[in-house]
Amino acid sequence: MPGPLLDTLNGVRQDVAPVWLMRQAGRYLPEYRELRAEKGGFLELVYDSEAAAEITVQPIRRFGFDGAILFSDILIVPHAMGQGLTFQAGEGPHLSPTLLETGLDSFTPAFERFEPVYETVRRTRALIGPEVTMLGFAGSPWTVATYMIAGQGSKDQGPARLLAYRDPAHMQAIVDAIIEVSVTYLRGQIDAGAEAVQLFDSWAGSLAPDQFEKWVVAPNAAITAQLKASHPDTPVIGFPKGAGAKLPSYARETGVDAVGLDETLDPAWAHASLPAGMPVQGNFDPLLLEAGGPAMAERVRTIIDAFEDRPHVFNLGHGIGQFTPIPHVEELLAALRNPARG
Repeated sequence: MPGPLLDTLNGVRQDVAPVWLMRQAGRYLPEYRELRAEKGGFLELVYDSEAAAEITVQPIRRFGFDGAILFSDILIVPHAMGQGLTFQAGEGPHLSPTLLETGLDSFTPAFERFEPVYETVRRTRALIGPEVTMLGFAGSPWTVATYMIAGQGSKDQGPARLLAYRDPAHMQAIVDAIIEVSVTYLRGQIDAGAEAVQLFDSWAGSLAPDQFEKWVVAPNAAITAQLKASHPDTPVIGFPKGAGAKLPSYARETGVDAVGLDETLDPAWAHASLPAGMPVQGNFDPLLLEAGGPAMAERVRTIIDAFEDRPHVFNLGHGIGQFTPIPHVEELLAALRNPARG
């Protein structure tokens, strides 16, 4: 029997919303910090399937979340495409050479880098119960392209936005290549045991409306269509962070089964604006979770009430912060699952 999260993504509303948290396996957990100190750097953990599966399961053991999200990173795709990738403490990821310095044809693909990730999915699926949904993911093409072009995260994604305006054919070639590799990657995750997948478009909010249609809606629609052709029963969650008023068109035009809502969206507006019956995910503010206090339970109730007539997965509006106190997560779950006490 599918668990409550998978049922919700398939359009069946639950009396108590299932819950998982973006970046739930990470630095706020002492067991994660201990394992990372033992094993080494972030990328080493991602490619160590045994360690990555253990990290994926850690928050399930501690909190009983309804979904286990694969421990990996959106930049595994460009790494497999042949771009150099390093993670430096305090600085985040670096890709080299950048696509401002060279072309895609200069990269030597190394798709064998996907194999440890698939093994992580298989190992995790064997460690969790059938009621817990195994979630895979990939970065959406626009967001991945911004890193490949600039070589790192940037404040306004300016290098990628400039390239898209100055040379849209070049940008299209980059995006098309990411689409092709991402479909292969996600199909591999599903074949290994992922029961649903999420497309993270973390930088979607930086684009003007016409650019959003071209670089967010169209590429995510292409990925979803290809996944549906090969794996029609696997739900796809689209998360275009910062989409704002453009979210309803994204929901209608991409073909995704569910949409993730960031914390800036009014849940009542989202319910009124999105297609009837479409599952939603979100949109609790990660900083409110870090702050804690009485406002947490109030916000939980606001979100739950807004989606009382719609399938809803409770989640954050983005990833959990590394300084989030564990008791605050426990209080959040109490407010969600036991509202009279929360």
